[in-house]
Amino acid sequence: MNRLLLAVLTAAALRAQAPDAILINGKILTVDARNSVQQALAIREGKISALGTTAAIRATAGTATRIIDLGGRTVIPGLIDSHMHAIRAALSFSTEVNWVGARSIAQAMQRIAEAARSKPAGSWLIVAGGWTAAQFTERRAPTQAELVAAAPNNPVYVQLGYSWAILTPAGHAKIGALPDGLTPDPKNPGAVNGGQSAIVALFDRLPKPTPEQQLEGTKLFFRELNRLGMTGVGDPGGNNLFPSDYQAVQTVWREGSLSLRVAFSLGAQINDDEFNDFQNQTRMLPMGFGDDFLRFNGIGERITAAMNNNDRPTALQKEKYLQIARWAAARGMAMTMHWPNNNSVGELLGIFETVNKDIPITGLRWSIAHLGDASEPTMQRMKALGVGWTVQNGSYFGAGPNTKMPALNTAIKVGVHVGAGTDAHRVMSYNPFTALQWLLDGKTVAGAPIGGMTEAPSREDALRLYTLGSAWFSKDETKRGSLEVGKYADLAVLTKDYMTVPVSEIGLLESVLTMMGGKTVYSTAPF
Repeated sequence: MNRLLLAVLTAAALRAQAPDAILINGKILTVDARNSVQQALAIREGKISALGTTAAIRATAGTATRIIDLGGRTVIPGLIDSHMHAIRAALSFSTEVNWVGARSIAQAMQRIAEAARSKPAGSWLIVAGGWTAAQFTERRAPTQAELVAAAPNNPVYVQLGYSWAILTPAGHAKIGALPDGLTPDPKNPGAVNGGQSAIVALFDRLPKPTPEQQLEGTKLFFRELNRLGMTGVGDPGGNNLFPSDYQAVQTVWREGSLSLRVAFSLGAQINDDEFNDFQNQTRMLPMGFGDDFLRFNGIGERITAAMNNNDRPTALQKEKYLQIARWAAARGMAMTMHWPNNNSVGELLGIFETVNKDIPITGLRWSIAHLGDASEPTMQRMKALGVGWTVQNGSYFGAGPNTKMPALNTAIKVGVHVGAGTDAHRVMSYNPFTALQWLLDGKTVAGAPIGGMTEAPSREDALRLYTLGSAWFSKDETKRGSLEVGKYADLAVLTKDYMTVPVSEIGLLESVLTMMGGKTVYSTAPF
């Protein structure tokens, strides 16, 4: 081979190996084992191909390489919420009014009024959750009169968690007779109080978004999460999420336009016949079915209705749960379970331990959600079983006098796998940065402190819980969750430096550039 030909071939090979894009002049928080910080990174075929100094990475660029000058901005791995009801929230996002971040009744009413102007006359205006009265300067919920003044020609429905809702007279007229289990709120005309099942029954009386609206809502909600630096969610299923409700996210997936990686669980929806329900739902859905954009990740978070929020299950109730748990283990399925109280979690862990004697579950990534008061002995049992813990910022919307920060530093010491999240959107804001701020300062949305702050993680550890920690639950920690060579280029460029901005301002952070697999899924000036 002559020298000229060799030179031509070498040049062609170098061009072929040049990165598709490079990010330079930044502060890149890699979340690797050393929490190293880099100036620049290179992306090739959706994955990180190199990290280093700006000079070193710039030298790898070819003629077709996109060069992104970060201008000193901070880059983090794309945030992953380990426990968000994102699929359900997305279905109605295009038809709902969102109060996330509204700081006063006036701001909330302004959003209602804007929705009334933008939607067809007579359209329902629905606030399905994600807010609390404590976020408003008035420290109260809106009145019926305020809602009517904001939208005099629309039926309006506003829900607070799973215990309270208010409707305008036009809304009450369209709903008709209220479901059983609801009682009028004596302090707020037009409002009702009730348990979760009654509030869910009331919500189900509202018009369901059309398939087109569900598709639009899925795309809009995922882009909204991208705006907040998110590139992934673990969706735990839950109540009132039927197989047909997955059509929108599957359509977006088939189109190749998902802007968020979704690992979803399926929950049983037929009370007292959950085992058959799970078998029917998963008959053609093996564990891990899908790809790195949309993947079936097991069952949960409600396994049986009888065991849900039940601190004193009977022997028969536990036996039915055990039957499902054994079946899931035999199929190699992950399982996540909603369990809020440490004083009764032994009932659940005892079942897990029974299964583990016959079918090892230590490698299946089973997990417990919401266990905010988990003790060290509980964690030791979880560690022995390989059971992870998804932690949500439940007390951000309001805390009782004995509320404490979950024992996160203890969990890290014990070696329990922990992923951070929100449980959005009915009962909590979906903003991951408010959750990160709460992890660090333990303050509610109204500024009230909680106790046990010796368990609050460092900034580095909090970020790790929201990235690499959450990736563990879908067996993705070798593919994403940190910015390392060979992993997906899932990242967010922030408005301010997460590591140095005052903790009280972390909740105000946003992304100016979010990439998933090296592809831009959200951007604003100057990108």
